[in-house]
Amino acid sequence: MSNSSPIQLSLPVHLPDDETFASFHSVENDELIHQLRQMAMGLGEKNVYLWGEPNCGRTHLIHAACAAANDAQRRSFYVPLAIHSSLSPAVFEGLEQFDLVCLDDIHSICGNPLWEEAVFDLFNRIREQQATLLVSANCSAKALPLTLPDLMSRMQWGLSYQLHPLDDTQKLAALAARAEQRGLTLPDDVGRFLLNRLNRDMRTLFDVLDKLDKASMVHKRKLTIPFIKETLSL
Repeated sequence: MSNSSPIQLSLPVHLPDDETFASFHSVENDELIHQLRQMAMGLGEKNVYLWGEPNCGRTHLIHAACAAANDAQRRSFYVPLAIHSSLSPAVFEGLEQFDLVCLDDIHSICGNPLWEEAVFDLFNRIREQQATLLVSANCSAKALPLTLPDLMSRMQWGLSYQLHPLDDTQKLAALAARAEQRGLTLPDDVGRFLLNRLNRDMRTLFDVLDKLDKASMVHKRKLTIPFIKETLSL
């Protein structure tokens, strides 16, 4: 989002500073990452549909695209449709004036006529202005349970990418890389302990690692299994 946008300030949304392309551990997603980088710069495809199972990194990549666009002095706007019940479709007003518009979790509004119509209208306005639209969902565009046929057809325009999830070995590598960015060392046995004792989605694992980072600084201790058990009450 653009920091100067008055609409942004009314949204209960915070874009995390650490969710960038550099901090995303990509496996079998190189073409997707390249396309999103191009989009952020205003190059390449104008419509991209990104889908994958929950907690596979879709939101991370959307945040990264917004951050890259803002770094390039382009105006971006992020709408988390998972919280649409606390928003109004009026949030879409004027968004076609932004360079990059990101609609996260579009499956959340399926079956809601008011929101489906609002997304359809926004899509058309963005296309008229030749702005860029990035959409994410937990399923393919063809599988979206939309009730508005015209919106269903619009969702199938442009490029579609499935985000491939990480296996356990790749998750360990991603955790170790995130720890290194924070000046921490994450031994393999400690990483495996976290995978075995916690939910394995990367958002949970990264949030726990952030908590451990803060605790290690306060107590001046390394990341060991006893320290983790104590800190997380495991």
